[in-house]
Amino acid sequence: MQSIKASLKDLLRYPSAVMGSLVLLGVIALAVYAIVSIPYDEALRLWRGGPDVWYMNPRNALPKWVNLFRSDQLPESIAILNTDESVDLETKETSAGFSDLTYTFHFDYPYDEFPQELAFFFTSEYVENEPFVSVYWTTPDGREFRIVDMGVSRQESYRFSQDERLTRRLGNNAARIALFQDPDSDPEDPVPLKGEYQVELKVLTFEENSTIDAEFVLHGEVYGLAGTDHRRRDLMVSLLWGAPIALAFGLVGAVGSSVSTIIIAAFGVWFGGVVDGIIQRITEVNLTLPFLSILIMVGTFYSKSLWVILGVTILLIIFGAAIKTYRAMFLQVKEAPYIEAAQAYGASDVRIVMRYLLPRLIPVLIPALILSVPTFVFLEATLAVLGLGDPVLPTWGKIIYDAWGNAAVYNGYYYWMLEPAILLTLTGIGFSLVGFSLDRIFNPKLRGL
Repeated sequence: MQSIKASLKDLLRYPSAVMGSLVLLGVIALAVYAIVSIPYDEALRLWRGGPDVWYMNPRNALPKWVNLFRSDQLPESIAILNTDESVDLETKETSAGFSDLTYTFHFDYPYDEFPQELAFFFTSEYVENEPFVSVYWTTPDGREFRIVDMGVSRQESYRFSQDERLTRRLGNNAARIALFQDPDSDPEDPVPLKGEYQVELKVLTFEENSTIDAEFVLHGEVYGLAGTDHRRRDLMVSLLWGAPIALAFGLVGAVGSSVSTIIIAAFGVWFGGVVDGIIQRITEVNLTLPFLSILIMVGTFYSKSLWVILGVTILLIIFGAAIKTYRAMFLQVKEAPYIEAAQAYGASDVRIVMRYLLPRLIPVLIPALILSVPTFVFLEATLAVLGLGDPVLPTWGKIIYDAWGNAAVYNGYYYWMLEPAILLTLTGIGFSLVGFSLDRIFNPKLRGL
């Protein structure tokens, strides 16, 4: 063990190992941050919740940081303006329990492009008579538009773009453009009018205890650090949680398969005869099996669970080509004098295998184990791209699958495909750099190259 610790210190002499270690520390930090900041149940809710969870997010929005590289600033999604948070509220009590409420929202619009969508989401409480709402819009230069007059049920949503009467009142122009357009700009090439806008809600309730809550959402063209997808999901959730899932899948797969393979090879060599023959025949049969096809069949006909796929993968890899490589090494170690000495003083078979055979190959095992982690990480992504990803977990492969299925690159949403691809690549590079450096340290033939 002392020699292993000394060898690990040699990593500092290799710039590639230092760079790889920094990359891996970054991925590990990302995984820890994901687990701490977004609990598992909350991550699943945000990823699989549905329209009730994602309605605040714009659809196919670019990440916010793209504005750093643009001269014309794309609009960000305006924070939800809720009636509970309204600064301006006027209340008039009328006869028979009627109430006349006026809510006024103010927000600043300093952007160079038009928003993606405008919407109100209402929640009301009443017994028989639903509240009535009138919405008015005032631009920075004082122009006022009547948006809608409507009765509000207990759960009601109103999207400006879906109101054909509003579109006709605005001269058959889309509301998201007409309500923001600078009147002095070219109608053929309109630009938004910057400044403070006002949205006024006049609410009339017809029952004494009737209430209404309203949320106004302006969907911009940019959102968050990672953007959103076609279902309005924040991609940052899956990018963050993809890190611990990828590391768990890769490390469990690499450790489980590598350790099991070397132990089986050691026992086969030590006991020899029938035991070694059976192991070799199983290995030879397994080498002829179509690995990926079996995983596709398991995912199609049995389960798409990530952990079921991992278990099948480990079982298939245990009896892989590596077992023959380890066998050749153990055949040499078995003839060493200290093995004969251990037999002479009466050491048991298990003790000889575990204490004398296996430790000699640990310097070979460690680099191989590290180098095999990216194989499992990319395997999960590959299965997800083939449509066999875990339907529950948010993973990097799942993002790529959704991006590919919705022609993200063709439609200009490069971020959707590039973000998970970059994280996958960095993870693979990190493990590879560290693994190759360890191999150079532990392998005498490569030492000094």
